[in-house]
Amino acid sequence: MSLDSFEGRRGQVATPPADISYVDAGAGPTAVFVHGVGTNALLWRNVIEQVGDARRGVALDLPLHGESPARPDQDFTLGGLADVVEEFCAALDLTDIDLVAHDTGGAIAQIFAARHPERLHSFVLTNCDAHDNIPPDAFKPTVELAKQGALAATAPALLADLSAAREVVFAMGYEDPEHLSLDTVRSFIEPVAGTDEKAKQFEKMLSLLEPTDLLAAEPALAKLDIPTLIVWATADEFFDVKWAYFLRDLIPGATDVIEIPGAKLFFPDERGAELAGHLLRLWQAADQASAA
Repeated sequence: MSLDSFEGRRGQVATPPADISYVDAGAGPTAVFVHGVGTNALLWRNVIEQVGDARRGVALDLPLHGESPARPDQDFTLGGLADVVEEFCAALDLTDIDLVAHDTGGAIAQIFAARHPERLHSFVLTNCDAHDNIPPDAFKPTVELAKQGALAATAPALLADLSAAREVVFAMGYEDPEHLSLDTVRSFIEPVAGTDEKAKQFEKMLSLLEPTDLLAAEPALAKLDIPTLIVWATADEFFDVKWAYFLRDLIPGATDVIEIPGAKLFFPDERGAELAGHLLRLWQAADQASAA
C-alpha cells in the first residue's frame, strides 16, 4: 500500500492521556496494531493491505510518533503507554479485538493484555521486549546516550541526510535497507527528531525503557488463555529467538512459535505478506473456536 493511500485513511481521537492519530482500513472484526519506538502506524501498511478483506485494521501512532503529538507531561513509561492503548480502544469502542504488536509495542501490548484481557479476541506478538530484556543489549548504547542527554544533538544530521539516517538507524533491522523508502524514513524520524523539543522528549521516552511494568504483568499473562501466536524473525540482532519461546511458555493461549528464517526486526514492513498469512490463519481458527 502506498504511503499516500495509507495516510489518506487517518482518523484522530482525543483521549485523557493523549490525542491519538490512527489509520483505519479494511472491513470486518477489528485488529489493532501497535508499533515500537522510532516507527509509527506506517510499519503495518503492507500487513493491513493484505488482511483488509478479513479484518478492519486499526493502527495507532503512539504519542510522539507519526501524527500523534506528545504532551509536555506525557507519561512515557510502558505502563503509561499501555494506558494510552486502553483509552484509545475505549474511545473507539473497540472490543473483542485481535491485538498485533511489535518491538517496544510488544512490551506495551503485553501490559495492556495483562490489564484488559476482556478486550481481546486473539493476540499476536512479533519480535519484542520480554521479561527483563528491555532495553535489549544492542539498543542499550542508544538508551545510554538518551539518559546522558546526548542523543538529541544528533537529530539535525539525521534529517539532513535521510540516506545516511537509513543506514545509521534502520539498516540493522532490515534484510534489504533499500526496501525502506526515504519518504518512510522521514515519516519515522521527523516526529521524534524534527525539533529540539521533540528530540528531547524522545530522549525522555528512551530513558524510561526498563522492565518494571513488564515484569509486573507476567502473573496475569500466565493466566491469559486467548488464542495467541508468536511470530519471530530469526536473524534479528535485538531480540533473540529464545524470547519467542519464553513468551510461548509464559502465555497459556500460545501454542506455537512461527519462525521467519532470515528475517530481521522490521519484517512486518519488509515481509508483510508473509506475516499476514500467519495472522489470517490464527484469526480463522479463533473465529471458529468462538463460534463453536
